[in-house]
Amino acid sequence: MSTRAWLVAGFGCRQGCTESELQGLLDQALALAGALATELCGIATFERRLDEPGLLALAERLMLPLGGYSAAALAPFEPFLSQRSEVSWRHTGCHGVAESAALAHCQTLSTLPPRLLVTRQCSHQATVALAST
Repeated sequence: MSTRAWLVAGFGCRQGCTESELQGLLDQALALAGALATELCGIATFERRLDEPGLLALAERLMLPLGGYSAAALAPFEPFLSQRSEVSWRHTGCHGVAESAALAHCQTLSTLPPRLLVTRQCSHQATVALAST
């Protein structure tokens, strides 16, 4: 683990969400943060979405690792969520995948506490959030 600053994108998405929709959301979040895609060190999501073609294609194109987290691993981050989604809870057992996954992935990379840099941004099929240390 390191003490350097890290930037992670967390995604929640429906099955079949396209790479272009995910990229559009990511571009929106990066613009809000005043950051560039080249500053990202990883992408994170719910463990059952690790085989989603859109997420896999985005991670490959950006040459970033894709980390997946279980509901149990995401649960400790619930107090830090900007909002709690009952829909997410019904499908995953956690109240917010994008924000929780971004925070969880940051925590695995650094000894510094993670924080939400950009709260969840939504499209029709997906959500994204940015976390940093």
